[in-house]
Amino acid sequence: MAGRWLLPAVALGLGAVLGAGWWLFRDYFEPPEAVTLPLDGCDPQKGACIRKLPGGGELRFEITPRPIPVVKPLRLVARVKGLRPRRVEVDFSGVSMNMGYNRPRLKQVTSGRFEGETMLSVCIRQRMDWEAKVLLYLPDKVLAVPFRFDTIRE
Repeated sequence: MAGRWLLPAVALGLGAVLGAGWWLFRDYFEPPEAVTLPLDGCDPQKGACIRKLPGGGELRFEITPRPIPVVKPLRLVARVKGLRPRRVEVDFSGVSMNMGYNRPRLKQVTSGRFEGETMLSVCIRQRMDWEAKVLLYLPDKVLAVPFRFDTIRE
């Protein structure tokens, strides 16, 4: 009698595990549409950058300390108005040279305010051009908001 329910119970349990796995990792299986905004010329070396976002929102992004150093802790702050991202990451990349993977996830500290820390790697060149792409993960898409700056090795 108990054997008759064993196969359906195992199938149901397996289905629940697979469904939960798909739900947790759905961005890997079905990545949302990515929309990259054009550069606007704001330099995070000079202060906070403010960008208007599609849909009426606004992003204020700041990197401190300034001037932005290499191989020293950096504080990242993103404030989002008018949109509700479920998470925020900042993807740092070298503009003319691969500097490895550096994509810290910012922690939401209040509604619309995300903070985190990272460090930029040192380059063989004295001057290095960087792009910091703020990734706003919205329910239906990912907005990528790029900012460019340079660093000077001491």
